[in-house]
Amino acid sequence: MKTLSVWVLVALAACGFAGCTNQKAPAEQAVASAETSLSAIRDEAQKYAPEALQPVDAQLSAMKDNLNKGNYQAVLAAAPNVNSSISGLKDIADNKKAEADAALAKAKDAWTPMSTEVPKMVDAIQSRVDKLSKERHLPKGVTKDNVASAKSTLETMKSAWSDASNAAASGDYTTAVSKAQTVKDQATDTMKSLGMSPS
Repeated sequence: MKTLSVWVLVALAACGFAGCTNQKAPAEQAVASAETSLSAIRDEAQKYAPEALQPVDAQLSAMKDNLNKGNYQAVLAAAPNVNSSISGLKDIADNKKAEADAALAKAKDAWTPMSTEVPKMVDAIQSRVDKLSKERHLPKGVTKDNVASAKSTLETMKSAWSDASNAAASGDYTTAVSKAQTVKDQATDTMKSLGMSPS
């Protein structure tokens, strides 16, 4: 009976060891699979949802630590949550990307008319300033200070418009439109100060 008990203990020990060994391959596969899944979306996640990427990285790091320590059961237990987190991260990144793409498309549409309209306003102001600078008597409501201010503002507008054009050329229409709107607002105010009617 005693001999039988010893054999039972040995068998159980062997079974436990075998179980541990049997868990190693699935644990390694679970970590590799999670790494592959996260790697596939990392670039977009980093760009559109960096705040959501950090905790997922932490979860995966914990899995790898347990794998290195031989705690395969903990790896397998964590795998479903990690995979779910990666899937959730992908959804977040995809949604943020879709929002960014929509905003970019909207900005691109807005840029097209502005790219024609704003330069015309700046050119009109330049012509008006050149003309007023030569006249001895300024129109009613227009002062020398208005003309001097317009000259200064013109340089600022031209510089800002150059930045807007460069942004558009690089595909950053959101920045381009933002800068162009600033120039347009300045141009509108300057035209009023010079007795012009903004179109």
